[in-house]
Amino acid sequence: MSNTDKVWTAALVIIGDEILSGRTQDKNIAQIARWLQVQGIRLGEVRVVSDDMDAIIAAVNALRSEHDYLFTTGGIGPTHDDITVDAVSAALGVDVVVHPEARAILADYYADKPGGLTEARLRMARVPEGADLIPNRMSGAPGIRHGNVFLMAGVPHITAQMLDALTGTLEGGAPLLSETVGCWTAESEVADILRQIEKAHEDCQIGSYPFFREGRIGANFVIRSTSEEVLQSAVDTLCEALGEEGYDFTPGGI
Repeated sequence: MSNTDKVWTAALVIIGDEILSGRTQDKNIAQIARWLQVQGIRLGEVRVVSDDMDAIIAAVNALRSEHDYLFTTGGIGPTHDDITVDAVSAALGVDVVVHPEARAILADYYADKPGGLTEARLRMARVPEGADLIPNRMSGAPGIRHGNVFLMAGVPHITAQMLDALTGTLEGGAPLLSETVGCWTAESEVADILRQIEKAHEDCQIGSYPFFREGRIGANFVIRSTSEEVLQSAVDTLCEALGEEGYDFTPGGI
């Protein structure tokens, strides 16, 4: 397989008791998945784990060996339960160190704020030894990159800033393209059509997303491919098949 044919994948570990308890609703999966697609990388797996050393270590070691990239969100703040750096360092087999550049960034950020750079805040300068920093324009505290492992904030708008800083820096394959076709029908009625079209187009996948709207049942069919030619062929074939069967469909989705 040539480098251009390789399917690059990433995994995501979401860390935090607040996610598992339902107190906080995760918003990072969607934004990271969308960002990865633009980079030509597919999000292949997501795990949610508690603020527990063993759980984080197990997830990191399992996923970083199975995917090209591993992202984590959460647990890199200043409090005692922010243990992601410690757990990832243990998983990688390296020491935890204070990154001098991170310390300088935090010292500057907190210089005019009450309390200054406290010991708690200095925790946000700790990194696995050998790590680089991911810039964060929002709150000063940087994200962390160690090889193919990326440690990011749990707060979505800060995560977004870190993703922006990483844009274009990761090696990836062809971006995944997508088109949507909406149809006023139960998805079960057209399951065979979807299956046949997907089978006839090797390099495409079709996702079916049902909805109930305006008192009617319908579904949006999202066709995905890294090939614009294959994608268009699949979309055209689907529209033609739906039309022949007399279904009410809308290119672009409903």
